[in-house]
This record gives sequence, structure tokens and C-alpha cells, in this order.
Amino acid sequence: MSTFDELIDLDGNGRPIYGDSPFRVIKDVTFTGDNETVVTPIFTITGVVMVTRLWGVVTTTFGANHTDAHWRINDQTAHDQVITKSTTLNLSAISAGACIFKHGLAEAVAKYASADAAVSIEPTTLETQMFTPFVVTQKTGDIQTDIEYVYTTTDTPTTGAMRFYISYYPLTQNSKIEVA
Repeated sequence: MSTFDELIDLDGNGRPIYGDSPFRVIKDVTFTGDNETVVTPIFTITGVVMVTRLWGVVTTTFGANHTDAHWRINDQTAHDQVITKSTTLNLSAISAGACIFKHGLAEAVAKYASADAAVSIEPTTLETQMFTPFVVTQKTGDIQTDIEYVYTTTDTPTTGAMRFYISYYPLTQNSKIEVA
């Protein structure tokens, strides 16, 4: 069942502070891959939504081999609709407390802030914000359309866990995001 929680940070007019969306969904995932590429459905899209923030917080330190981590859209036929670049993000042995987030266009690798030391990440001079919004449309015919987290491991089996978050605005009637 989905966990929808309206944001606590609302102004006096009931509008979100800091430009965040009025809806947020959360999913906890324990990684169980065994020497393979692992596809983990995390959120299911209904209708058309504008995602304003997509991120994950490591809750249990990852195994020694957690590579090529990325998010993608799966409409049950096309698996290459990337949300973040599908190569080079190495999260091997990343500590609990680290934050991974979508930042930049789909051609960009997700960014992360390790919890092993204090880190400051900010937009470059060409960027105006940290999180990059994007629109997702459910495939016609009520076909299940998911946002998935994908990674490759050579551990047998891998370890680690992450809590995923997504904030969004519904753009069409009855649009929503739920836990997959």
C-alpha cells in the first residue's frame, strides 16, 4: 500500500515551501542481487505526473560491488527509457546515510553525497536547482508503468538497503504514484 504523506512544510496558504510537490511516496528496498544485473520496481505511475524530486537514502551499507546504478521507466515493453544515465555510477560499499538523487538531464549520472564525510553539493553555474523535474506518462491501455532502480553486482549475494522517495504533482485527473 502506498504511503502518501503531505509535506509538513506548508506556508500559511497551504502551499509547499521550497517548491516541493504536494505528494510524496516512500518505499524501502533491501537489495538481494546475486552476481547479476538487478531490476527493482519502486514506483508505479497512473496517468500523467510531473516528478519534481527523486532520491534515495542508504539505510544499510551496500556490498562491495554495487555498480552502474540508475533509474529508468518500464512500460512492460520498452526498458531503455532512462531517467538517469545507466553507466558509471559506482555505489560500492557506500555507507548508510548517503543520499543518491536525480540531478541533471537523463544523460547525466545520478549524484550522491557520501555519509563518510561532510559533503556539499550545489548546482553549477549553468543549473538553477538541485533536483531536475520530469514528466512521466503511463502507457495507454492501463499498462503498468514503473520507475525502476537498476544496478549490477558481482557479490554473491549483495547486501544493503535504501529508502526511496519521490515527490510529484498529478497532471491529469486521477493521476498518482504508488509503491510498486
